[in-house]
Amino acid sequence: MILYIKFISAPSKYLNPSSYLPFVPEKMAVFAPKTIFFFFLHALLLLLSTRFSRSKAALSADQYYDQTCPQAEKIILQAVYNASMHDPKVPARILRMFFHDCFIRGCDASLLLDSTAGNQAEKDGPPNISVRSFYVIDDAKANLEAACPHAVSCADIVGIAARDVVIMSGGPFWNVLKGRKDGRVSRANETINLPAPTFNVSQLIQSFAKRGLGVTDLVALSGGHTLGFSHCSSFESRLRNFSSVHDVDPTMNKELAQKLRTKCSKPNRDSTAGELLDSTSSTFDNNYYKQLVAGKGVFGSDQALFSDYRTRWIVESFAKDQSVFFKEFAASMVNLGNVGVIEDGEVRLNCRVVN
Repeated sequence: MILYIKFISAPSKYLNPSSYLPFVPEKMAVFAPKTIFFFFLHALLLLLSTRFSRSKAALSADQYYDQTCPQAEKIILQAVYNASMHDPKVPARILRMFFHDCFIRGCDASLLLDSTAGNQAEKDGPPNISVRSFYVIDDAKANLEAACPHAVSCADIVGIAARDVVIMSGGPFWNVLKGRKDGRVSRANETINLPAPTFNVSQLIQSFAKRGLGVTDLVALSGGHTLGFSHCSSFESRLRNFSSVHDVDPTMNKELAQKLRTKCSKPNRDSTAGELLDSTSSTFDNNYYKQLVAGKGVFGSDQALFSDYRTRWIVESFAKDQSVFFKEFAASMVNLGNVGVIEDGEVRLNCRVVN
């Protein structure tokens, strides 16, 4: 896997793919010493953070941890970077973790809490069984507690880590608003409220609207699927007995359908079988939208974005111009990060348990 750092001259200007600086794990020393990499990237983040306007929410864009933990973002970046070098699946997993946390009870790190004898937590709800890489947040939290005890919330760690994995994969920068508190409640049965991969556009719009997010947010945030992989169980309903009229979902590209039917056989004896959600799944780009235009969306909910007139024009604009997608994705991630902000929560000492 190659991770890319995309250097941005200004928030509204994005460089083309040829200007990415590649970092290849097994050849890291050839491209840049680790110390130079962190110094330069951290300096870049500090510079860009002053160029983004503040949110109207109760969160702070600038200087929130300047007094209590000035190295917070650098410490989080180090943990995310180290993990990504050892496991190329980390970026997609961290980004998904942020989405799934914010959609249930808001961005309060409730997804990180472990189940107890008397309570099954969110992470053990059916949609979250495949959410992984919690250890990355644990590592960042342990290092933060050593450097600045009881200062940085687990919710902020997840938000900052999600931004960092997008940047490392070639995507846009945004200034993460900080000051979230950690929630004390986590219930597995509430994960039923996560949008399903079988949703149509009306259901998706309703789900996002409940969280104060609009149609553009819906289409832009769905672009997070440019990173990642799905097991057959999330899309196999499109491959066989789709309806009384069609055996296979007619909106799916025929070649893709045949490929997936072969991979996801019936009965499926390979629990690891599945498909990448984007043919360039280790790079954050607009190829996801190009695939939707070609009928190659893996999830029914993804392909529906191109089939429905309310969202099709946004998909087409993102497929045509990656810079437009990057700008809207960054803005929508800020909007998502504002969902359900808790002011009376806590700063956990251990992200897996309440204080």
